[in-house]
Amino acid sequence: MKELWNLLKQGTKSSLWAAVINIIVGIIKTIAYFITGNVAMFAEMMHSYADAANQFFVYTGSALSKKAPTDRFPNGFGRLVNLVLLGAVLIVGILAYETIKEGIHHIFHPEGHQGWFWLNIGVLGLSFVLEAFVLTKAMKEVTEHVPAPKKKGFAIVMQSFKHVKQANPATKLVFLEDLVATLGALIAMLAITLSSYTAFHNATGYASVLIGLLLFIVVGRIFLENAAGALGIAVPEMENKIGMIAIQEPMIQDIKRLNVIKEGDQRHVELKVEVNPKVTIAEADDMRDALEEKIKSERGVTDVIIEFDEDDQVESWSIPRDKRK
Repeated sequence: MKELWNLLKQGTKSSLWAAVINIIVGIIKTIAYFITGNVAMFAEMMHSYADAANQFFVYTGSALSKKAPTDRFPNGFGRLVNLVLLGAVLIVGILAYETIKEGIHHIFHPEGHQGWFWLNIGVLGLSFVLEAFVLTKAMKEVTEHVPAPKKKGFAIVMQSFKHVKQANPATKLVFLEDLVATLGALIAMLAITLSSYTAFHNATGYASVLIGLLLFIVVGRIFLENAAGALGIAVPEMENKIGMIAIQEPMIQDIKRLNVIKEGDQRHVELKVEVNPKVTIAEADDMRDALEEKIKSERGVTDVIIEFDEDDQVESWSIPRDKRK
């Protein structure tokens, strides 16, 4: 039980916040539904509860992926978060389908003005504020490695979009899902205003279809990235960076093989280097310890395997020796 608690403390905080906030929003929408009897509010209520379950699912997966390797699973559980997210996108996909289906129904069968305008706007406005709070939390996780001066104030928004590709899978899902939820609240408020005070009574239907399409974009992107992550995807930009770190070592003559594999938010490095045959075992061992420490200081790197081979005088690494420091 203690191990499980320690793992849960390492889960992605933004997904936990998202689960809690969506439960609160769901309760508020439930109260609004019982007061107004609005079918659209009922759909929003179910949407919030489904999102809460989904995010809690993601939080649990991100936490369990930190579990240490065992005899049965010697490579660890890093890819578990990718498998969990593949299940999570199915939930989001079903929500997107139901949202579009409901929207199409309202386009062809608009309900017009149903009253309780300010209650609906108030609930959606509060939902917008709470979803924006979670989105801000996700932005902070996405940009945690960015220097503070570069993400001060509204600059964090641009930095979040710039670095979201490098974020861990769970944070990325929270960021994209809550981005759609925040935009969706604004779109829904505009649609309710138009349908209540203009002849455009099917505005809520079009809004629902638009939100559903945005969710499908999120589903497609998250599915493709996590399918690749579940298989074990290379990280070329980190391979280049680690290669430059390794090749600066005076004893290393060449790099025979370098692989950086991304598993969840973990990076596994496998490195085979060529050294002068005159280098002693003790010297090579000291160099390996120092190099491992340097590589592990890079963001996300959890383990490093370094092998040695005799220099065959055939250039394998792309940086010529005369251009190395």
